[in-house]
Amino acid sequence: MSETQFSVCTPKETSWCPGCGDFGILASVKDALESLGKRPQDVIMMAGIGQAAKLPHYIKANGYCGLHGRSLPAAVGVKLSNHDLTVVINSGDGDIFGEGGNHFIHTVRRDIDITLILHNNQIYGLTQGQSSPLSDLGDPTKLQPRGVISNPLRGPVLALSLGARFVARSFSGDQKHLSETIQKAINHKGFSFVEVLQPCISMNKINTFGWYKSRINNINEDPHYDTKDRMKAIEKAFGWGDNIPTGIFLDIDEGESFGDRVVQLKKRALVKQSPLERAVLESVFKEHM
Repeated sequence: MSETQFSVCTPKETSWCPGCGDFGILASVKDALESLGKRPQDVIMMAGIGQAAKLPHYIKANGYCGLHGRSLPAAVGVKLSNHDLTVVINSGDGDIFGEGGNHFIHTVRRDIDITLILHNNQIYGLTQGQSSPLSDLGDPTKLQPRGVISNPLRGPVLALSLGARFVARSFSGDQKHLSETIQKAINHKGFSFVEVLQPCISMNKINTFGWYKSRINNINEDPHYDTKDRMKAIEKAFGWGDNIPTGIFLDIDEGESFGDRVVQLKKRALVKQSPLERAVLESVFKEHM
């Protein structure tokens, strides 16, 4: 058995509905990690609460599921404690932008070297179909039968406007493109955001696989598109409706991440540093009393 095999512990049954877009994301994540030569012990899959957040249960790697909306601060703590780990977060639009919106803002601002894969099904699937922060204006849901009355948040636009240096969008129905995008995100030094358009076949009857396939287009197929141009990336990321752009909006490798700026972490990870002796701590306390 290969030491980079991530799929051996996947159960025959999951709690996802047959045909759920999350299966494509799970397969793409495994393929990306194996293609990068990662070992399960060197990777930690993190999440909050929700259908998307169950992904760490179905992959052979270290895993952690935190409170609803609190996956990002936990991921930051893990990365700063052991920056040798590859930290990947999988969570949904409600978990990240509803309950966890404030954490998203400051995680992007700090530019921690972690990868966030956002499962965007434009609905709260686990709790039976309420609108999410990414639901389209006017779309009916179980809780809003006359249509959603709040404007949708655009995840890539928010990430770009906050200064994220790697921002991308893919589709769970295109596993090759998604795997390649995740690989590039993990290799990026700093915070990486990948939004994945993920149909919820049970609760969202509008944004189906067919609906997406007839609308998405890969902006990176345009040889003139510049992935270093932030303003052009924001313009593209606003696109929606009949023409939905996918691909890498922005990829800027210049600059240090937060971990690089923490002096105590430059030599070695915290988990590999020797603990301070009691005598040293007592001397510090006495000096400042």
